[in-house]
Amino acid sequence: MRKILLQLDADSQPSVFDAITAADAADCVLLRHGGVTAENAPALVHGCMFTRSPQDLANTAIFIGGSNIEAAEEILRAVSGTLWEPLNVSVMFDPGGCNTTAAAAVYFIASAIGAEGRKIAVVSGTGPVGQRAAGLASKLGARVVITSRSLEKAELAADAIEERFGSRPECAVVRAADDLPPVLDDAAAVLCCGAAGVELIPEQIWREHPTIKVAADVNAVPPFGLAGAKTQWRGENIGGKLIYGAIGIGWLKMKLHRLALTRLFESVGTVLDAEGVYALASEAAGAR
Repeated sequence: MRKILLQLDADSQPSVFDAITAADAADCVLLRHGGVTAENAPALVHGCMFTRSPQDLANTAIFIGGSNIEAAEEILRAVSGTLWEPLNVSVMFDPGGCNTTAAAAVYFIASAIGAEGRKIAVVSGTGPVGQRAAGLASKLGARVVITSRSLEKAELAADAIEERFGSRPECAVVRAADDLPPVLDDAAAVLCCGAAGVELIPEQIWREHPTIKVAADVNAVPPFGLAGAKTQWRGENIGGKLIYGAIGIGWLKMKLHRLALTRLFESVGTVLDAEGVYALASEAAGAR
């Protein structure tokens, strides 16, 4: 029986990136739908549920992606509320690569220095990747601080993180490099999650910082968030600090993405959100 992946995307055109990754990883038939909403998703899910017998539904799975994470979360809630035993399928949630990217970055940080009791600063951490990285790090026992140019925006993100992950990060306002010292004080790691082409931390600051042991950046478009870093660095030791660039993080992100897709077809009813994806990080890192 053929494996079928239903790709649900709120964007008008479903992501080509996600489709190609799925085709390569899972060797499946792709049913790609754009313009999906919480209202029309259940009918699409019903098509998955009622066309195969319960024992064959391991060959059917759902991937929820797209660039609008709020819309994707609404779709996830609608999908979760539609599925029921024994007509259940597995679901992966990774709009904009938020979960796989955050899981890869946090895995590298935690593997290098541990997370329990560590202060980790997520600079420009109010977006999808930043929120999930902050949430995952907090679940590992880290003391997390997220920054934004706006305190109101940071507080709203902290509310969302607390609701989703059960732990509220500290909030700080960073509008210029001069605002960074108190945020980075006693930090063991810093993760830059800013917009493409925006420098967040000058090279001198991270190079000379006395407590930072790991610095990472998910921005692959110059100028990079972590000034002076190379996108391909994957734990490059620079002056006693391990530095990860966007491509270095992306290496594990892609392995995680592919591994998670294959796992969808190994059981019925699996939901791979941030925590589920992170649980696969160690295996993905060690896989060839």
